[in-house]
Amino acid sequence: MLDTHTLIWFLNGNETNLSAKARRLITDSANISYVSIASLWEMAIKIRLGSLSFEPGYNNLLALIDQNGFELLPVTFQHTSQLLTLPMHHRDPFDRLLIAQSIIENLLFITADAHIHQYDVDWVW
Repeated sequence: MLDTHTLIWFLNGNETNLSAKARRLITDSANISYVSIASLWEMAIKIRLGSLSFEPGYNNLLALIDQNGFELLPVTFQHTSQLLTLPMHHRDPFDRLLIAQSIIENLLFITADAHIHQYDVDWVW
């Protein structure tokens, strides 16, 4: 599963921000890359607040996700329940939800976030 910044860097064409391993995992057609609907929510909020520039435009996001073969992951009750037991190492609600989703769905989390090593989640960068 792609962290929000991973998705943004990939879709904005800022692939130099991605590690070689992350880029390889995302572009390998043998892998399914998941994008949480929570990432889209986070992007919409940050674009509206002016703290995020997304060159392709938010309205093109679903088409780009589809074109790249990414799968959208909805937020479920199980994902939110996982938040009750997730340690409070990191207070960002979006990151915490993405971590919870990765744990529940048993997905590899592709992130450059320095806080991730504190959680019991499989991750790579």
